[in-house]
Amino acid sequence: MSAEELSPALLGRLPSEVRKPGYDRATLKPGIAHIGVGAFHRCHQAEYTDDLLAKDFGHWGLVGINIRPPLLTDTLGRQDGLYTRLIRQNDELEARVVGSIVRVVDSQESAAPALEVLASPEIEMVTMTVTEKGYCHIPSSGALDLGHPDIVHDLSNPETPRSVPGILARALELRMLAQGRPVTLLSCDNIPSNGIILGNVVRAFAKRRGGKLADWIEANVAFPSAMVDRIAPATTEADIDTVERRFGYRDGAVVVGERFRQWVIENRFAGRVPRWDLVGATFVDDVTPFEHLKMRVLNGAQTTLSYLGVLGGFEHTFETIADPLLARFVSRMLTEETLPTLMPVPGVAPAAYVEQSLSRLTNTAIRHRNHQIATDGSQKIVQRLLNPIRDRLAKGESIALLSVPVAGWMAYLIKASTRFGRGWQVSDPFADKIAAIADRIGSDSKALADSILAIDAVFDPSLTANATFRAHVIAGLDGLLSNDPMGFVGQVCAGPTDARLKQPSRSA
Repeated sequence: MSAEELSPALLGRLPSEVRKPGYDRATLKPGIAHIGVGAFHRCHQAEYTDDLLAKDFGHWGLVGINIRPPLLTDTLGRQDGLYTRLIRQNDELEARVVGSIVRVVDSQESAAPALEVLASPEIEMVTMTVTEKGYCHIPSSGALDLGHPDIVHDLSNPETPRSVPGILARALELRMLAQGRPVTLLSCDNIPSNGIILGNVVRAFAKRRGGKLADWIEANVAFPSAMVDRIAPATTEADIDTVERRFGYRDGAVVVGERFRQWVIENRFAGRVPRWDLVGATFVDDVTPFEHLKMRVLNGAQTTLSYLGVLGGFEHTFETIADPLLARFVSRMLTEETLPTLMPVPGVAPAAYVEQSLSRLTNTAIRHRNHQIATDGSQKIVQRLLNPIRDRLAKGESIALLSVPVAGWMAYLIKASTRFGRGWQVSDPFADKIAAIADRIGSDSKALADSILAIDAVFDPSLTANATFRAHVIAGLDGLLSNDPMGFVGQVCAGPTDARLKQPSRSA
């Protein structure tokens, strides 16, 4: 006999060890729309909102919208928005049912259901986790990618948009036509200055449309930046089975996260805002120091370990960092090369933050697959690796360690090509382009690096013109494509960080 499925009727009969919503969901009204209801949102913003509703109840229920797969109807929808959030910390397990999502909307086939929610007068805050590529921007510059197929479509068909910028612009247009109240659009994605990027792409789209929309947005819409942090790997069948086995009910929308969480939000809103600062979030005037710290240290470590981990034959992050060589490499990289690029962060000791970040990655219960972290690396390496590299080069300082994961990203995609035996499946907007380069060039590391560095949507030409940078990337690619990639990492890690290159710090 199968276990009963999670539902509002089941809440009162759940085991006492499962924490339940601390408020009356029946009276909860929507005030927030969230685009991209994946594991991270359910582990982070929805949980903060659940905490807020228990402490200071208000009209801040969430309407979850997916405009890309997966469908929500058969999981969250069947459970009336309820789901279980598991905290897993090595051998510890903690379960909580989160109730802040009051309704879910599938809008994959047509933008109409999403637009109806986003244009609704009851919605005063729109948040989103749509991944880096969802913004349809050029990673190296942050500008709207006018050549993106979805943007081309949306500019020609503005009432039936496909892209996030197009959908948001149309929703704001509908609000303008209805003389709607001001609204805050809050990005919760790992993009530096994500509020600026979001504002850029939405405003650029609106200006292309013409009319009064761009002026209305300027007067009625805020785009605060935010830094979000919690490790939340993809849910597995084992996680779903754990809930059924340990707690006696079935939940198809389980999410798993670590205990640590953080949310820093720029204090710049249009209209009313949920008081997430009452339940652990921080409102600040400038998010930049916090986002640089997190992206360059924690995310930089994750990206580095994902590529080197796959190349070294490791499946998960915790297994990768358990390898003494890779643990030593990433620790040296962060301490010697990344930390000096950071601006001071109020209340944070940088060296302690590095230690804490690396410790989080050793959590054996968080089975974060290297291939999952490696997804869409072309959208991530600019802020995690290339920007600190640029800062180092400007001061004539070593990039011997930081350049290795850049070459690692290249090697990861190259080894997925036909020419290199299709070692694994990859997901990256530039995967096909790099596979074609590899198939054409073969194993000439310099020619491979030169062709990939010419992709200016990823690599700013002023950076690729730097002879030191090019030399390190070519050497790194040569070592990582060799028969002994970990031997190469060991050589880099063995002594003075620039021992392998006698290249002056100058621009070509």
